[in-house]
Amino acid sequence: MIRRATVLFLAALLPLLAGAGQAQAAGYRYWSFWERDGSAWTYATVGPSLSRPADGDVQGFRFSVSEDSGDAAKPRGAAGFDTICAKTPAKDGTKRVALVIDFGTPGDAPSGEKPPAGRTACAQVAEDATTAEALASVAEPLRYDSNALLCAIAGYPAKGCGEQVATDGKDSSPTETAGTAGSAEDDGGSGPSVGLIAGAAVVVVLGAAAVWQVRRRA
Repeated sequence: MIRRATVLFLAALLPLLAGAGQAQAAGYRYWSFWERDGSAWTYATVGPSLSRPADGDVQGFRFSVSEDSGDAAKPRGAAGFDTICAKTPAKDGTKRVALVIDFGTPGDAPSGEKPPAGRTACAQVAEDATTAEALASVAEPLRYDSNALLCAIAGYPAKGCGEQVATDGKDSSPTETAGTAGSAEDDGGSGPSVGLIAGAAVVVVLGAAAVWQVRRRA
């Protein structure tokens, strides 16, 4: 009797654990913002509208699908400031910011769209300009949503903004955006997913029910 109850318990448990794993695998399709120190890219701690780079800085943007900053794809390309801004001489009252814009891979592209080739640009802007202003000077049109989330660079992608997608790249919840994911990252971003917590709770309930059933029939 105990063995039969255990088998029934495990049979009910496996689909729940599988569902919890799928909940963790969901990601967001969005533009991530990076800063480069030497040859290493670091995920920016503030948004481009708040970042104020100095003359000689290298910053990058990458379009991809990722769960959070921990697994976000970095901009590709090894060009540094001296290469990107070689044809832009210094000018009083301005600063030069080297920008690397990586439109991502076809696998990360929204349905029906093809990512343009990556590009670099040297933005020469006012000394107090933000990264967003530097980007606007070399890669218009930019598109933002009502929450000031950067949705498109140089018109790519044509639609969508930080939508949640499943592991196969298909939209899974268009109403949720990367802005929500960003809020989670502010809280640490390393806690268990809601799906996993819910699955664990159900497991506890099923376990208690199985034990009660065995005791009742004993």
